[in-house]
Amino acid sequence: MPKTKFCKGLSDISDTYMAMIFDQWGVLHNGVEAYDGVIDCLKELRSRKKVIILLSNTMMRETENKALLKKMGIGPSLYDRIISVGEFISSGFEKQENEVFKNLGNRYYSFHKGGVYDFIEGVPVERVNDVTEAEFVLVTGHDILEKSVKELEPELKKIVQKGLKTVFAIPDSRGLLSPNYIMGPGLLVRRLRDFGGVIFSAGKPHKPIFQECINYLQSKDIYPGHTVMIGDTMAHDMVGANMSEIDACFVKSGLHSGTFRNAQNLRDVDMALNVLIAQYNVRPNYLIERVKWGEALPDRKHRRRLQPGERARRRQIRRKRLSKDD
Repeated sequence: MPKTKFCKGLSDISDTYMAMIFDQWGVLHNGVEAYDGVIDCLKELRSRKKVIILLSNTMMRETENKALLKKMGIGPSLYDRIISVGEFISSGFEKQENEVFKNLGNRYYSFHKGGVYDFIEGVPVERVNDVTEAEFVLVTGHDILEKSVKELEPELKKIVQKGLKTVFAIPDSRGLLSPNYIMGPGLLVRRLRDFGGVIFSAGKPHKPIFQECINYLQSKDIYPGHTVMIGDTMAHDMVGANMSEIDACFVKSGLHSGTFRNAQNLRDVDMALNVLIAQYNVRPNYLIERVKWGEALPDRKHRRRLQPGERARRRQIRRKRLSKDD
C-alpha cells in the first residue's frame, strides 16, 4: 500500500484533481469562525476553476448552513454545493426519487420525545404516535428517548414485524462518542438491527450521501478519480471516501489532533498516523496540518501569467544572447 504523502498545503495536490469535497466542522471552521488560511485557500482553488462541495453530517438545511458560512466569510462564491445529512434526508422525503426513499411513505414514527424535527419542517411528512400507523421510522443521533432501549424492545419488534424501513441520521464523530449516542439512539438502532430491522444509515461514511456528491460531479463530467475528500475524521471522511473510491486528504489538526499531540517530527507523525490507520483500516492518500494553500508548485499552472509584450521581450533577450555567443 502506498505511503501517505505529507503536504504543506492543498497547492501540493491542487493540479491533480478537478473537484474537492470538504468536511466543514473542524476542517473549514469551528462553528463560529473560519480557520486561518481557509478563505484564501478556497479563493485560490476557485481561481483555478475547481468544483467545491461542502459535505457535512449536520442536520442543518442548506439555507441555514449558507447563512452560517456567510457570517464566517465563506460566501457562496467559494463553493458550488452544500450537501448535509439534513438536506439529503429532507429532500429524499419530499421527492422520494432516490432508490432509498422511493415509496417510503409520508407517515413516520419517532422515539424522540421532542417535537417536529427542524430539518423536515415544511416537508410533507407526518409524525404518528402509534408505530402500527407508521410507514417508516426516523431516528437521529441526537434523539432523547422517552424510555430505555430495553423498555422499547416491544416497539422494535413491531417495526420488524411490519417490515418498516428505519432511516438513521448519523451525527458527527463527536456525537458518536457522546453518552447520549452510546446509550440512546445508537444502541437503539443496533438493537433494532439485531432483531432483523432494515436500517438505512444516512450521512458519512455511508455511500448514499457520497453518491449524491458523485452524481452532482458527474453532471459536470467529473468522476471519482478526479476528486479528493478533505476531512478530519477517519471513521467518516476517510472511510467514506475509500468506500466510494475517492482519494482522501486527512487534516491532522481536527478531531484526531490528540493522537499527534506528542509528535515532534515527521517520523512521530507517521507513527501516530499508523495507529489511526490500524484502528480504522484505511490509509489517507495525503496528510495536511490544516486547510491552507501552502507553497506554489514550480509548474505551468502556478507560474505567474506573463503580461502583454513580456513574452516577446524575453524572446528578444534570448536572441541577443545567442547572437553574442556566435
